[in-house]
Amino acid sequence: MFGGNEKQYVAETVDSTFVSSVGAFVDRFEQDMAAYTGSPRAIATVNGTAALHVSLLLAGVKPGDLILTQPLTFVATCNAIAYCGAEPVFIDVDRHTLGLSPVALEAWLEENARVDGDGTCRTKSGDRPLRACLPMHTFGHPVELDALVDVCARWGLALVEDAAESLGSLYKGRHTGTFGLLGTLSFNGNKVITTGGGGMVLTGEALGGRAKHITTTAKKPHPFEYVHDEVGFNYRMPNLNAALGCAQLERLEAFIASKRLLASRYQAFLADSSLTFVVEPEGCRSNYWLNAVLCTDLQQRDALLEVSNQAGVMTRPIWKLMTHLPAFAHCLHGPLPNALWLEERVVNLPSSVLPEQLS
Repeated sequence: MFGGNEKQYVAETVDSTFVSSVGAFVDRFEQDMAAYTGSPRAIATVNGTAALHVSLLLAGVKPGDLILTQPLTFVATCNAIAYCGAEPVFIDVDRHTLGLSPVALEAWLEENARVDGDGTCRTKSGDRPLRACLPMHTFGHPVELDALVDVCARWGLALVEDAAESLGSLYKGRHTGTFGLLGTLSFNGNKVITTGGGGMVLTGEALGGRAKHITTTAKKPHPFEYVHDEVGFNYRMPNLNAALGCAQLERLEAFIASKRLLASRYQAFLADSSLTFVVEPEGCRSNYWLNAVLCTDLQQRDALLEVSNQAGVMTRPIWKLMTHLPAFAHCLHGPLPNALWLEERVVNLPSSVLPEQLS
């Protein structure tokens, strides 16, 4: 929703003539986002998938590596893994978070992995490196981060958070995306705030500098020479998009308050129905990016989708599991009872910010 300084800041960008990847609003957006999330560095990118791709590379992911992640996610999570030449290993989710289960992760590692002498986690069969763990905070609901941090530390896995959907969500008072080695955000048009298209890498100072360098075509500073010291990426966020992001970020807390109010209304309305409203995990503040209900079974899910959409109410099922998509059907996975159960039952409800709350 636009109604703040969006037009003013975009006009300032046009007047400055710096509308592309260099401009004051890019620096400002990065600084403001770092301050908001509590991350030492924030590096703006052209979209969230680019942020995730770069983050995996900076976490040391190499071709042939395996990345532990969840099958219940948007496809971009796994696409970024594939861009690195790596493959996902799918671990079950928890029903109360809809995100990666630390218990299921530990169980799979105990059965299938070992840590070799140099601290590298490898599969017992095939000796393939297990390089990183990539949880996604589904619909803005934080995963069990303390437990995941602990499992990753004991097994030598880099924790990279896909926080694309969870801007403004807190786990025990701390922003999602700041618990791992790196975290990523998305500002796609359907997110809590938007830059039209855009993303962000959250990380420490050292990796932040590396992220800035390789997303800017790995060009070394020089008054006039074009010196690129490694293979880089043109993943920079344009100044126009950053201007929009700065204005949107100024209103983020109001957006979240409105979304949380809408969630509370859904919860109250559905209290006596056969549908179960998905609530934030205990000890967390969710941004309720997407509101969701659990149906009793697949038949009720399909009936709800059909009736609501015929009435002009845009409801949607949760994503198909990544294990059911052709590109990732061959990948390793553990038992997935919770993910399969949720796939048959979750329906997303309209979740836009309430206009009357922002007037």
